[in-house]
Amino acid sequence: MKIYFLRHGAAADPGEWKGNDYDRPLTDDGRERMAREAKAIRKLDLSLDAILTSPLARARETAEIVAAALKGATVKADERLGGDFDISGLEEILQDHADAKALMLVGHEPGMSGTIGRLVGEARIDLKKGGLACVELPDASTMTGELLSLIPPKVLLS
Repeated sequence: MKIYFLRHGAAADPGEWKGNDYDRPLTDDGRERMAREAKAIRKLDLSLDAILTSPLARARETAEIVAAALKGATVKADERLGGDFDISGLEEILQDHADAKALMLVGHEPGMSGTIGRLVGEARIDLKKGGLACVELPDASTMTGELLSLIPPKVLLS
């Protein structure tokens, strides 16, 4: 199984955002950059079974932009991808999608980098906003895998 980890795009500054953090959206620049990245992601031909996203606004927006570019990909919000995402949340998600060959998970830091690092042998990973990583697991029951790619957003934008 391949798991693609996508960190949400650039969002409104938390110190300046007046509303609930749950509702903090992507910035106009963040939406524009994610649309450009989504075109590059489409060219990767990931053959996704599903796109699962944190329910927080900035992650949902990111997932919807990518799904629109992939034409036909479905987006489903999953609470386990919220701010407390970790290896146990991933394990539960994978149990629910055991038949999938490729999933994209859209979420937040520090959970995304920490989970990727844990999967590949306690490595220190820094998944930038809009960055995309791929880890291949031998099967959904194995929480040890191989890092196939770690693509910074600037590469997806070029």
